[in-house]
Amino acid sequence: MQNVERITSNQNSHVKRWSKLQTKKGRKESGTYLLEGWHLVSEALKAGIDLVEIMVVDPNDWNQLKSLPTTTMRYEITEEVAKHISSTKTPQGVFATVLVNNESNKIPNNLHGQWLLLDQLQDPGNVGTIVRTADAAGLTGVVLGDGSVDLYNPKVVRSMQGSQFHINLLSGNLLEWLTEFEYQDIPTYGTELNPQAVAYDQVPTGESFGLIMGNEGNGTSSEILAATTKNLYIPMNGKAESLNVAVAAGILMFQLTKK
Repeated sequence: MQNVERITSNQNSHVKRWSKLQTKKGRKESGTYLLEGWHLVSEALKAGIDLVEIMVVDPNDWNQLKSLPTTTMRYEITEEVAKHISSTKTPQGVFATVLVNNESNKIPNNLHGQWLLLDQLQDPGNVGTIVRTADAAGLTGVVLGDGSVDLYNPKVVRSMQGSQFHINLLSGNLLEWLTEFEYQDIPTYGTELNPQAVAYDQVPTGESFGLIMGNEGNGTSSEILAATTKNLYIPMNGKAESLNVAVAAGILMFQLTKK
């Protein structure tokens, strides 16, 4: 097995760098983000993602990591170090660093497929849940618009549960995306409750579309809604005023991808 470096101090330069990955600035400086827990590390390995580094508390865990690439740096850390770099109260004892996608702000040349666009969504749990649901619904990708939470925020990463390795995750200006959808003759749907909107089950399903979900409190911006092909609403039988954005996104995604 490749050499393993033992780290016992929170003052170690590697530990300081890993700890900084909890911040957007730290992730930008290192070009990596942190995976925590067996599920995320396993999902990354199954998807063929190159792990830059892997850190374990229990030396016996190397038996479960025999398929690691030779390029992955390996570290054994103490429980104290694990707590220091973790974003949770009870770390599982395994961590890995993965490269940030530096191409995530480029609009693909071919937008054929089913895309979800998020307009200024700021709750990490909502965004992570939406990405996981988009993966389950078989969407092509999710685009985080300007003003949305950082894609590699630790809470987003935990909530995605590894779905970031299964679909395209991009970021950028949603109006530019809508322009490109229109150029490629792909319909786009906003979400809005007004007389001009149509019920979500009254639009045809299709192999290609763009669906926009808006900010938790303010909804989708009027500028974006004006640029869509059509805007949709979800009729409600009960007395609730609105739905959580992740729940609404799930309903719409599964409807629009229905065979």
